[in-house]
This record gives sequence, structure tokens and C-alpha cells, in this order.
Amino acid sequence: MSKTDSFTGFPEGKLPLTPIPNTFFSELLPSINHLGEFKVTIYAFWALNQKEGRFRYISLEEMAADQLLMEGLKPENMTPRETLVDSLDRAVARGTFLKVNVEFDRGPDSFFFLNSPKGRTAVAAIEAGDWQPSGDPVAPISLAIERPNIYTLYEQNIGPLTPMIAEQLRDAENEYPVNWIEDAVRIAVTNNVRKWRYIEAILEDWHKRGKDERKDRGDTEKARRRYVEGDFAEYGDS
Repeated sequence: MSKTDSFTGFPEGKLPLTPIPNTFFSELLPSINHLGEFKVTIYAFWALNQKEGRFRYISLEEMAADQLLMEGLKPENMTPRETLVDSLDRAVARGTFLKVNVEFDRGPDSFFFLNSPKGRTAVAAIEAGDWQPSGDPVAPISLAIERPNIYTLYEQNIGPLTPMIAEQLRDAENEYPVNWIEDAVRIAVTNNVRKWRYIEAILEDWHKRGKDERKDRGDTEKARRRYVEGDFAEYGDS
């Protein structure tokens, strides 16, 4: 390193900080052995922290337009863009980030989300078609999830949110009141029957026979047995 390349030190005063999960240091950092992957991973944590909104992402084109980032990705046998794509692919393969490809009128672009519950929710929603162009070059896609807590509720209590499940949740939202879905998930958790088909059966039963809040929230044991016997018994099997 030449003298002109040396770091002069951090300035005085309070400095803005970039939060990085402890899991990065305990699980990811020891396994990353590629310099490009390390650089884009650290960069993405910083870039995502600059974003606003519930679902934060960064695009391939956005990263490619950052001259400082690209200056740091210059191996001898690849172009900086090739290195960027390769490094991101390594981070996605490791499970650090999630990648989704989106087609625009101007052409395709790739978007990267942190592999977190929110990130998985966003990717599943995009793959299910719940997105639209925003017209904003800084945030070119807008997720069309009116109640994202329903998706998060499912993933936190039932299981992984796949594109198929996201589509079924969207259909259920269009057919049933949101509080019904929330209550059905609660019943599934209480009865330890963490299956979407079980939740769907409860919703169908309420739609057919009516939802009785008094029976569901009255005697706890009676409410529990109501959804583990009779027509619901088959869903309790593994």
C-alpha cells in the first residue's frame, strides 16, 4: 500500500454507524473466503441501512453505478461488473442475501434482500406477482402487500413463506376479513397444528356456519376441542 492509499483515521465527533447482525461475525465471517463476496456483503449492509420503508432492497444496477464500490472490485482476470455479479452470486449461494429478477419495459434487473423474515416475505410476494413499478429510480419496485403483517404472521408462527403460500394468503385476504385470518392462525398455534390447510378449513367453516366469537374466546378447553375434533381431526395428523 502506498502512502497516498493509507487511511488517515476517523474524524472527531459523533459518527454515523451501520448496524450489522452479530450472526454475521459468528457464522458468516469465518466462512467467507472470497474478497469480492466479503466486500459486497459489507457494502450491502451499509447500502440497505440507507434505505427507507418496511422492505429494503438494493439492485444490481444500483451497485454497478457506485464507482467507489466498482473501483474496489478489479481482479486481473475479470471486469469489475463480472466480479460484482460473481461476488453477489456467492453471497446468495451462501444464504446471506436473497435474489429476485424483475422484468421492466427498459429491461431486466436483479434485486437483493437480506435473508431475514422481511426479506423472505418480500421475495415471496414478488414471485407471487404482488409488486408494481414505482417510477422511482431509487426504489423502482413497490410491493403491493396491503397487510404485510399477515405474511409475517404466517412465517413467524406456521412455517416458511413460499410463493405458493404467499399466493394462497393473498387469495384468503381477498375472501376473508383480515382478523379472521389472524384468529385462525392463533387457533392453529394454540392447537399445535401448523398447517395452512388447517387454517383454511377453519376459515371455510366460519364462512359456511358463521364465526362465533363467544365460543372461540369463552371456555378455553371447549374452544380448543372445537377445532381438534370432528371435521378438523384429520389435520392433527402429521
